[in-house]
Amino acid sequence: MDFSTALPTFMITLREGVEAALIVGIVLSYLKKAGRSQLNGWVYFGIAAGIGLSALTGVFFNLLINGINAAAGQYGAVIEPLLEAGFSVLAIAMLSWMLIWMTQQARFLKSQVEGAVGGALQTSTGAGWGIFILIAAAVLREGFETVLFIAAKFQQGSVPAVGAVAGLLTATAIGLLIFKFGIRIDIRLFFKVMGVLLLLIVSGLVVSTLSHVDTAMQVLSQFDRQSAGLCFYYERFTKEHSCVLGPMVWNFAKGLPEDKFPGVVLNALFGYTDRLYTVQAMAYGLFLITAGMLYWQSLSGWVLLKPWKLSSAGLFDLGAWLRPNPTSNLASSDPAKDASAKGGQGPSLK
Repeated sequence: MDFSTALPTFMITLREGVEAALIVGIVLSYLKKAGRSQLNGWVYFGIAAGIGLSALTGVFFNLLINGINAAAGQYGAVIEPLLEAGFSVLAIAMLSWMLIWMTQQARFLKSQVEGAVGGALQTSTGAGWGIFILIAAAVLREGFETVLFIAAKFQQGSVPAVGAVAGLLTATAIGLLIFKFGIRIDIRLFFKVMGVLLLLIVSGLVVSTLSHVDTAMQVLSQFDRQSAGLCFYYERFTKEHSCVLGPMVWNFAKGLPEDKFPGVVLNALFGYTDRLYTVQAMAYGLFLITAGMLYWQSLSGWVLLKPWKLSSAGLFDLGAWLRPNPTSNLASSDPAKDASAKGGQGPSLK
């Protein structure tokens, strides 16, 4: 059994799972300090609901893909790579956006979550449901990103699920070490390292997305003479050429094939291909530089895009765009200062 396809799923689930574990830990700690530990059951209920809904989403995507392929008939060879490309674009957009947004929001996470829980506790009725919605939404959001990534790679079978479960268990262990046993873990360094890895994984999706589009165009161009013009690029005197991706940059099919170790691991993690074309190389470089600059700026504290924030009711609402972080907010939202002011300790998310 080839476990290479489990690696990217493991890494993504690990990172997203730690985010969810931090939110869960902050909520449980706040409930304990507020003397409302009887509401802990709603937290666990929300975790179970979020995981269950994520699994149902994965089943739905699987049925949708199989149904479309079955109904495609002779166009199945075209529809499948186009579906892969479509899911890949969605995964690229969502994973990139959430990476940059979460990096921007990390320093505000503790105060925002506590504000949401505090608002829910102030209601005479429905406090449990407010906490449940907050936790379920956080877990479902992280789970949906993983499901979307698996769908983008058309990964089926038990191997991707093994990676997802392993990542979830590891994230749970990290959450327990921080909040249950009080072990200090450099969360900032963890998210920096995982952020770079996630950026490379998403950049690899750009290469595979273009490969799927090229495959679909090649198959479609062979249906009839009218469709032949879709393959507008043709390189003479070469046996292997792309349809729309331009000249070949390298051909490592013999030296480092993508279906054998270590190429298969590089392919699963970072989208390595033993046949790289010009458009793929340009798109990879452009995306990596652009997304990398946005990620670096978000680490430096400049809010390029702040689309959502936690409201006092425990839901999400629209926030402000394109504004620097206020100094007052940074001071009041520092988890380390909050913890020291209250005589406790908490994980630093700055």
